[in-house]
Amino acid sequence: VIQSDFARLETETKASEEQSQAQYDKFVEDSTVDKTAKNKDVEYKTNKKDDETQELGEAKSDLDSTQKELDAALRYYEKLKPSCVDAGVSYEERVARRKEEIESLQEALRILNGEDLAFMQHA
Repeated sequence: VIQSDFARLETETKASEEQSQAQYDKFVEDSTVDKTAKNKDVEYKTNKKDDETQELGEAKSDLDSTQKELDAALRYYEKLKPSCVDAGVSYEERVARRKEEIESLQEALRILNGEDLAFMQHA
């Protein structure tokens, strides 16, 4: 009886150990696969982070140079603005000034051509 109980106990123990070993082997295999996948994920994310950090640096550099160009253009605009923007003079006043300017230029041209002198000498 003792020998049969010992044989049964030995068989049950071996079966239990084999089952536990199989579970352990499967766990180790699953862990190895999972660890490999996670290492690849870390490597991918690290490369992605490095690329995005580089792109961010380039974007900041582009922003700085574009901002400098904008600032220069705005300074130039402010410099030109007074000569381009209406300084409170109405359209009619500008037309009248241009008309006076044209008349004085025509008179100067007549004087240069000698027309006025001839007209004055006959009078």
